[in-house]
Amino acid sequence: MDSPASQYSTNDIMDQVKTQLAQAYAEQFLETVRDKCFDKCITKPGSSLSGSEGSCISRCVDRYIEATGIISKALFSQR
Repeated sequence: MDSPASQYSTNDIMDQVKTQLAQAYAEQFLETVRDKCFDKCITKPGSSLSGSEGSCISRCVDRYIEATGIISKALFSQR
């Protein structure tokens, strides 16, 4: 009788691990962006965002995504 673990190939397990790592990275990325951009842009928390707060958050997120891309490219080019 096969054990449950033997039903999965190494590739299946690796794919599952990659998916879990990608999900964890995405969650961490969103948490970091949310914390940094909120602290920078929201001066008086309320029930809605002002126009300037919304613009600030949008620019902050865009810059953070751009910076992360630049860092990733630099790290991968060193390999």
